[in-house]
Amino acid sequence: MSAQRPESSSAVSSGTASRSSSGPPSGKTPVSFADRLIERVRDLGHPLCVGLDPHLAPIPPLFRRGSMAPRDPETAEAVEAFLAAVLERIAGRVAIVKPQIAFFEQLGWRGIRVLESLCARAREAGLLVLLDAKRGDIGSTAEGYATAYLAREAVMPVDAITLSPYLGFDTLEPFRRVASAEGRGLFVLVKTSNPGSRDLQDRDVGGEPLFGRVADGLIRMERDLRGATTGWSSLGVVCGATWPEQARRVREALPHTLFLVPGYGAQGGSAAAAVQGFVPGPKGLEGGIVNSSRGILFPEAGREATAADAWEAALDAALDQAIDELGRAVQG
Repeated sequence: MSAQRPESSSAVSSGTASRSSSGPPSGKTPVSFADRLIERVRDLGHPLCVGLDPHLAPIPPLFRRGSMAPRDPETAEAVEAFLAAVLERIAGRVAIVKPQIAFFEQLGWRGIRVLESLCARAREAGLLVLLDAKRGDIGSTAEGYATAYLAREAVMPVDAITLSPYLGFDTLEPFRRVASAEGRGLFVLVKTSNPGSRDLQDRDVGGEPLFGRVADGLIRMERDLRGATTGWSSLGVVCGATWPEQARRVREALPHTLFLVPGYGAQGGSAAAAVQGFVPGPKGLEGGIVNSSRGILFPEAGREATAADAWEAALDAALDQAIDELGRAVQG
């Protein structure tokens, strides 16, 4: 199931990647995000998405610099060196990465600069980038977010973004327009993996749970963003691995929607549970991506690594395990 592992090189090099193209050439119709993602996942044989969540405390000694306090300028440099090395290990082995913007925002402007550099680096390495920002706002504010990340002239171009629908479906419309025009993807929060999601998302609304009402409200958008090649929609939903029964309810409402499945691995969700919302495709179960962050970034064997080869071996082993588990799960 695994792609060939890259040869070992300096794990601590960072540098700054040049900006990749943020959109198709003028006059050309972009390939939909869904078609690009599904075709890559089929080729690789697994749906693993690697989450880029740079918690500061567990970054191995190999990469640590200065005090590692958020305000220390050297901390942003350490985060960039660490994640650049991660990207080098996973390029060609997974289809997509998911940077969580909060971990970069905590470092101030230096963190945002690192995020921009890493997004460009990932895309230049052939990885799709899903920015986990959970944006959701009204009118011109939503348009501003869509322009910043998804438009052809985006200052920090990514391939997809996570959104919250709880200010109303009209707040998703600016994102839908840009996603349709530029071949981008949208992942809308529907049933999240955290235990507290039951507080609101499971509330009864006219005989249906609220998350079910949200799923039903996305049906038109699913249709509008369907890809021409695979039939999958560039509309995605967030549906946690910890709630497999709820995932089946969402799949019934949205048969062509991509699932982003958090909760696998470190949060306790199994590979089998993670793909409960997937459906049979030409090369096995398909229909989404399964995220693992801490399980890949911070394997136990690599946490105290001071040498590049030891850290690389630990990360490769964690990556192998996730790829093998999910590869077996999608093959039934």
